[in-house]
Amino acid sequence: MSGFGVRSLRQIFRCAIIQFAVKGDARREEKRMAGLVGRLVVGQSGGPTQVINNSLVGVIEEALAHDQVTGVYGMLRGIAGVLNESFVDLARESKGTLALLRRTPSAALGTVRYKLKPEDYARIVEILRIHNIRFFCYIGGNDSMDTAHRVHLAAREMGYELRTIGVPKTVDNDLAYTDHCPGYGSAARFVALAVRDSGRDTEAMGRSSPVKIVEVMGRNAGWLTAAAALGRQDPSDPPHLIYVPERPVNDQAVVEAVDRIVGERDHCVIALSEGAVPDTGLEEVDAFGHKMKGGASDYLAWVIQAQLGLKVRQDKPNYLQRSFSACMSHVDADEAYRVGCAAAQLAVEGESDIMITLNRQAGPAYLCSTGTAPLAMVANDERRLASEYIDKDSSDVTAAFVDYARPLIGTPLPPLGRLARYPVPRKGEPK
Repeated sequence: MSGFGVRSLRQIFRCAIIQFAVKGDARREEKRMAGLVGRLVVGQSGGPTQVINNSLVGVIEEALAHDQVTGVYGMLRGIAGVLNESFVDLARESKGTLALLRRTPSAALGTVRYKLKPEDYARIVEILRIHNIRFFCYIGGNDSMDTAHRVHLAAREMGYELRTIGVPKTVDNDLAYTDHCPGYGSAARFVALAVRDSGRDTEAMGRSSPVKIVEVMGRNAGWLTAAAALGRQDPSDPPHLIYVPERPVNDQAVVEAVDRIVGERDHCVIALSEGAVPDTGLEEVDAFGHKMKGGASDYLAWVIQAQLGLKVRQDKPNYLQRSFSACMSHVDADEAYRVGCAAAQLAVEGESDIMITLNRQAGPAYLCSTGTAPLAMVANDERRLASEYIDKDSSDVTAAFVDYARPLIGTPLPPLGRLARYPVPRKGEPK
């Protein structure tokens, strides 16, 4: 990168966020005195996660604790719920239901992938005005933060006072200006367990079926695929190879690595990001114009079989990665709840056009607090796996990544055993 280096740019962004926060303190006190009163609406958007309902409950419970909030509505299927005037009264839900939701995966309000059209904004603001909705909390990823920002701008242009807060969520862990994203820790725990346990299956099969490819979610960022390394108890444990979009696969390098590892261990397990193979010819485009990669493991399996003649099996967990509640991380669930609470609190206190962030504290023990970042900076930005987290051979992650990600998956993974296989002396004739 010419001109400013990456570190210089990061420092500039960090200073901008600090200045934004300092100015925000003054604005918050000023707006608190104004005492805006009205209903709060909350919605969920994009891909669901194991802990997204924790954020929903956090918003609801915090909002109901403030007199300025006269009601809490939920939009059914995200922003489409506002356009269709499809709301539900969340204040009437029982405490028991809310408690259960904190252990329930997927999006309780339903979700959507919808890109706003120019003609949508006037209707959105009008519907909010009719219902005296003054606080708008939107739980989602990159595109959802863009939607929240645009709703804020539309309300301001139409002279309607509305406080809009983005609540982060994504298993991809690719939102900018936050240390990590709610949803990632639980999905990372699933990937670590799935690759580890599937690897034992491949080890047992040995030379009869020696290669396993586990295709992991991650269109442009390899955070989730990298989490496969968290399942290792020993350096020789699977996955033996990890490929991420930040360093696309090189066919010949993969073939050579697989050949070497099978020769050493009789089996090889690969964690492969769906975006690590750049051109498979199987791309689709979503509602926001993003390319949806497909066929990565099919392609790599074909390459390995064609050049090495080895049998290759594939696992594609797909949506299990983001919805398997048994792998919910207690750290992830708690932080998802906390960002929901922070969103409602800051909305009432006068903040708007911001996303709640998670800020890791320095020190040996894992501690994380909430902060904020401007929606305009977050919207449609993307944080990819840092170079210092990828090894020099582009086929594994570094110890620095493991140190970063391990606290996020919660309690330590249950250990596995392995037989010593003490040999019994042969007594028969050699076969």
